[in-house]
Amino acid sequence: MSDKKTINAVTTPLALGDQGRDAPQVLIKECLGIAGLTTRCGSRAFKDAPPETEHSAIVAHLLAQGAAITGTVTMHELAFGVTGVNTFAGTALNPNWPDRIPGGSSSGSASAVAAGLCDFAVGTDTGGSVRQPACCCGVYGLKPTYGAIDRRGAIPRGSSLDVIGPFAASAEALTRAAAMMLPSFAPVKLDTPKLKQINVETDTDILAALEDALVGYDVPAISLPSFRASYEAGLTVINYELASEFGQLARSDASLGADVKARIQAALSVTPEALAEAETVRVVFTREVDAALEGVDALVLPTMPCVPPTLADATDPRALLPLTRLVRPFNLSGHPALTLPLTTKDGLPAGLQLVGRKGAEATLCAIAEHLSRALAARSMPEMLS
Repeated sequence: MSDKKTINAVTTPLALGDQGRDAPQVLIKECLGIAGLTTRCGSRAFKDAPPETEHSAIVAHLLAQGAAITGTVTMHELAFGVTGVNTFAGTALNPNWPDRIPGGSSSGSASAVAAGLCDFAVGTDTGGSVRQPACCCGVYGLKPTYGAIDRRGAIPRGSSLDVIGPFAASAEALTRAAAMMLPSFAPVKLDTPKLKQINVETDTDILAALEDALVGYDVPAISLPSFRASYEAGLTVINYELASEFGQLARSDASLGADVKARIQAALSVTPEALAEAETVRVVFTREVDAALEGVDALVLPTMPCVPPTLADATDPRALLPLTRLVRPFNLSGHPALTLPLTTKDGLPAGLQLVGRKGAEATLCAIAEHLSRALAARSMPEMLS
């Protein structure tokens, strides 16, 4: 693991809330408002904006729950990218695989957890931005049900996709973080989970890692007919909504990063007719996911279709958008989804993604704990041999 002091994730050290020895140490993605700080969103365009006069809803909630907020962490600019590469705020290192991207847009949150800088970190997920960086950095991440966590004080201000969620280094720590963040969270216990596997296209090493993790479980395979269309529809929705919020900024402000500015300018071409078509796909795909969940605790599939690319290969963000094709559909449908870390036979990061019924975050966390214990037990003989 890399030196914790050199990962370039923490942007502003803080000492908010309970500073007692037992208080959970929490880091916050810098698109979530904190009173007295400018909400930079990883962007030079916002660095001189007025400081916030009050905390975002999630920050206020965590403080009320007894958390110690120890700083903010960097991100892909305007939460509109999948690599985490940021020429203004700096690119957070991927601590376990320093030659590879940390993922986006919650790069700093994933990096900080992987480096052991906090008990848990808070990120946001509009198109995979908790699950994808968690997978890249080898940690756990949860995207709750859409609307489960109050987004007041978050940027983007308006979104029909974005959800605030936690990162943690273990399944148990993720459960504790979810319990602090989700007002209705009530931990559950379960025996062997009932799962269905969604058929998706992935690289062979990713599929092998997933199948190895599921050895011993009876996991029938299913297909979701609108899965591919839901990915495209999710892109349409995020492009339309972010262009509505940041379009004028992209037209007028030369301080935006070139990659983000180009993406927003391209997004300005999305028409209301295209949005309406995407919303039709949203309805159909949501019904497909609901139907697939009947009789099981969760659906399972890889988190990413391939291993994270190297930083050297991350020069064209548009070419990297397919990295989110297995996570973005569940932003469109609004279902909760969780990623737990796996590795390929070559020791590179992969992830197992769980998708649950709306409101069933506690069940997903319980399944993640069950699977993580099973994986740890299976690895013990190898470690002792």
